[in-house]
Amino acid sequence: IKLKNISKSLPAYEISGEGEGSSSISRVQQRLRRTFSHVEEEDVISLGVSIKDVLAQLMTEDDRPHAVVSIVGMGGIGKTTLARTVYKHIYVRRHFDCLAWVSISQQCKPREVLLDVLMKVQHERASIDNLNENQLVKRLSNVLKEKQYLIVFDDIWRSEDWDILKPAFPRGKKGSKFLFTTRNKNVAVVADPCNPPIELPFLTDDESWKLFRSKAFPRNKIGCHACLEEFEKFGRQMVKKCGGLPLAIVVLGGLLATKHSLVQWEMVHRNIFNGHLRGFQHDHQYDAVHGILALSYNDLPYHLKPCFLYLSHYPEDWEISKKELIQLWIAEGFIPPSLESTEILMEDIGEQFLEELINRSLVQVVKRDYTGINVKTCRMHDLLRDLCIERAREEKFLEIIQPPLTEFNVTLEKFMQRRIAIHPSKRHVSLKGEHLKLRSLLLFQNAELIKLHISECKNFKFLRVLNLVRRDVDKWHVSSEIGNLHHLRYLKIQGNQIILPHTIGQLKSLHTLYLQWGSKLVIPNVLFKLERLRHILLYARGSKSWMKEALQWRSRFCSNNVETLKYIVVDRKLIENKMVLRLTNIQRLGIVFNRPQDVKSILMLLIKLHRLRSLYMEFYLGPISISSSDLELLSQ
Repeated sequence: IKLKNISKSLPAYEISGEGEGSSSISRVQQRLRRTFSHVEEEDVISLGVSIKDVLAQLMTEDDRPHAVVSIVGMGGIGKTTLARTVYKHIYVRRHFDCLAWVSISQQCKPREVLLDVLMKVQHERASIDNLNENQLVKRLSNVLKEKQYLIVFDDIWRSEDWDILKPAFPRGKKGSKFLFTTRNKNVAVVADPCNPPIELPFLTDDESWKLFRSKAFPRNKIGCHACLEEFEKFGRQMVKKCGGLPLAIVVLGGLLATKHSLVQWEMVHRNIFNGHLRGFQHDHQYDAVHGILALSYNDLPYHLKPCFLYLSHYPEDWEISKKELIQLWIAEGFIPPSLESTEILMEDIGEQFLEELINRSLVQVVKRDYTGINVKTCRMHDLLRDLCIERAREEKFLEIIQPPLTEFNVTLEKFMQRRIAIHPSKRHVSLKGEHLKLRSLLLFQNAELIKLHISECKNFKFLRVLNLVRRDVDKWHVSSEIGNLHHLRYLKIQGNQIILPHTIGQLKSLHTLYLQWGSKLVIPNVLFKLERLRHILLYARGSKSWMKEALQWRSRFCSNNVETLKYIVVDRKLIENKMVLRLTNIQRLGIVFNRPQDVKSILMLLIKLHRLRSLYMEFYLGPISISSSDLELLSQ
């Protein structure tokens, strides 16, 4: 009776049960039917003068090598926002022949930086993936030496990093530039004494309020951010606590955008000014931003907290694939099936979860698709990532093995760990004993040598997520012990030549299979046994010879259970046998064409796949014209 009375009293106190069991999930699913605005507000507040200063330095025709323009300021002050605004500016796009943006972070890896730059200026990774550092330097010189280029190094920490990278870049044409963002003014001064660094100031009170209002209040019918007078009083006081730091302001605004009553605003106001949360005991801006980030995390509904903490396993400045992230959330059990309709997919619910984190400014969008609406990739600001890692460790949610200052071997014998993420390193990582509570094992590897003793897979028998990478061997015979992982839901394997064992057919719980290889992939004919397999993603790097192999094993993927299949190779046999019609539940399909004459035939078959929502077509013989009438058939 008491519980019933409390429940009845909640509306009177304007308290909503955001973290209450399935009812809050149900509300999320109801909101999926509504249309959401995915377009970010302009965060460029009071950057007008700074934009002009940066453009002025970039546009000068300096006839000297390695001219550097630097944006300097503390974390969260808007350096990257300013740099991106300039990078996308129409004047910059017209002025420079080629541009590249690279995130450096605290662990600068020269080969990865050069590879990233080269991939962006020549838009091709396959032919450069296996080049060593000297070969990359030579290729980079050939590409850039006759061009006026702009290279952005976002978040560079040490002058020594620039000293290592600088010799790799040719003089280029007159006016070539580098644009740095850094917290360390000394980096800017040493890099180019001729160009004074552009230091970002804190926002004024009015600028802070304008930015906050754009986040906390939705636009009205005339495009303004309406704010009631009684809300403004509390809002301005809370914004003042942010000390003019944009990151703190947008996160606070994202938090209060979820609060629709004055009572809820008063509660947030009390939490800030009572100093109960870490970070508000002092006036320093970093203390303030930490407190507001902590407040925003504490305010997350229960179903979003594990989704947010899971982001901590990605390395610093990692560009996170939305689709892969959502598949990982599903494999972990963070996303429940719809309670109301089988038409609402778990992937749709996962997209809404991510959208909520974006709307709260806890996650930043990096790329959207061609529509400008749907998110493709995202990332975390490093201050938010620090909080995420801190909370993940406090709650024993995740163990992260990161590169140390000095390399040494690591042996993990903590049997209570549920998730382990191993970041790029040259260390020999060993897992000993039975890790019966381990649910996720995630490896991130960028051409560095990581060795992981996982031959005894029976020690990880409750594993749900496994991400394995091998670059240290040319031909990788994946251990047959992998068949003992009966609870595995998500398997990602990356290597050069991958030979899968027949025991992969024992993974009865497998939901997602992601394979990325260089020159060869061997798949045994056992995948038909995996009745729960829904998502198959195949990515070949390098030569096109994989297409001949793909013709042999493509039929193994054409099942009525599969919802995502990328990629399947089309030829006359596939069309005559109408193989794609087996894919009765397919929603996302990627196909590769050998011959232009097969396009219309395959489109005629795809019309019969009524659940198909996304189609990606790739042509190995170059561009092929497709008439709009052919595509209109699909839209029907």
